Amino acid sequence: MDLVQDYADAVETMLDHLEHGTTDQAPDVMRVPARSYTDPDQWSREMDRIFMRLPLMLALSIELPNPGDYKAMDVMGKPVLITRTKDGKAHAMLNVCTHRGAHVVNDGKGHCSRFSCIYHGWTFNNDGSLLGVADRAKFGDIDKVAHGLTKLPCEEVAGMIFVVLTPGHPIDVRGFLGGMVAELEHCDFANWHFHGAKEIFGANWKVAYDGYLEGYHFAAAHANTVATRSPSNVMTFEAFGPHLRIGFPQHKLPQLRQVPRDDWAAHENDGYDFVRTLFPNVSIFVAPEMCQIAQLLPGPTPDKNRTILNYLSRKPPATDQEQVDLDTITQFFRDVVNDEDYLLGLSVQRGLESGALKHVVFGRNEPGNQYFHRWIDYYLSDDPALMPPRFG
Repeated sequence: MDLVQDYADAVETMLDHLEHGTTDQAPDVMRVPARSYTDPDQWSREMDRIFMRLPLMLALSIELPNPGDYKAMDVMGKPVLITRTKDGKAHAMLNVCTHRGAHVVNDGKGHCSRFSCIYHGWTFNNDGSLLGVADRAKFGDIDKVAHGLTKLPCEEVAGMIFVVLTPGHPIDVRGFLGGMVAELEHCDFANWHFHGAKEIFGANWKVAYDGYLEGYHFAAAHANTVATRSPSNVMTFEAFGPHLRIGFPQHKLPQLRQVPRDDWAAHENDGYDFVRTLFPNVSIFVAPEMCQIAQLLPGPTPDKNRTILNYLSRKPPATDQEQVDLDTITQFFRDVVNDEDYLLGLSVQRGLESGALKHVVFGRNEPGNQYFHRWIDYYLSDDPALMPPRFG
């Protein structure tokens, strides 16, 4: 993929949209049943067929930069432990002692080469293998090889660590990401600085994710924030399988007409912005000051989601003032997402649960949402005939 040419083409389309009052469009209006956001049975099928089978981005490489580093976290009720062994490889496993089911380490991040179960003291290597059984002479015979931590399929690609939550399930992250690999490698997240993460809580995961996929709401929901930078309802879309790169022109984009076309690719955030999404639950926004990578985790019930907002900067703050500035901008982005998107989403959830609507309507100007929901239908059906056609 020639990203320089690809980005220039996207900028050309954005400029054309601004000049003619248009936007990328789907062929028709689409209706999605309102129960899609409320029905417990559908939510359970989404968990089983999507979130338990597809590769999920659960950590950034820079969160575990050194051998011996680990990250333990709850992922939709699954206790997951991600480690980096002395050979530099990332591993994932269930954070569940094979003796009686206790965690071998508390949630959080740290550095150690082995884990000792907090219940009875069984010890495991950071690759998951069982090293020792406490007071083994009294415990009795046990096959240590068969009692290692339960491994989860795991691959590290483009500065991100992907995990499938079902043990033994096949994993092919590069195949799953397709052309999005080049996008992620272009972002070069492996060489950024991890600043920290913030958690927010919202409505059904699709209610929340719908908001990342369109700019139709900018004028009404973000009048004093996003809309001051980017015009509402003007977007471009490029699909890579179920993943998207959404282009949002800035008000000043026409100034790029004075810049050589071959240089437009270097002007992301200086005339236009991209939001890159990884199906089913990651949204990436690269800003000049930092990068926000949102991970949406459904549950614990169909009407709720927990979102982890990860913040990166291109280099560590060099002074106390740079630290303050970075803290300020990340808090601003968190507040925009939480106060202007997620609180609104909770209101949407109540509206959908009221029974007032039989269907949610996505306009022709919301092709990203239509595409997202068609991919959900595809994964829930397992019918190859329902695979959405590529657009963009």
